[in-house]
Amino acid sequence: MINNERERFVAARRNGDGDLTSFQTSTGRVLEYQQALQEVQAGGIAGVNVFKGRDGEMYIRGDADGDPTNNLDQLPQF
Repeated sequence: MINNERERFVAARRNGDGDLTSFQTSTGRVLEYQQALQEVQAGGIAGVNVFKGRDGEMYIRGDADGDPTNNLDQLPQF
């Protein structure tokens, strides 16, 4: 799949603690966090990657590009 054909996250939902719980993609799909994690690991979502936290759990984060405005925490709510 060509990079510009992959979906991107365009909005996010957070819980009461501010943790990301789900994402809306550029095609309008809504993915719960675990489903989004699987799709990112499979290479289906552009602009993000998966890393292992200090607690041993896997997390989604935006690709490091030096632009804080496209950080996942900056996504609008939906």
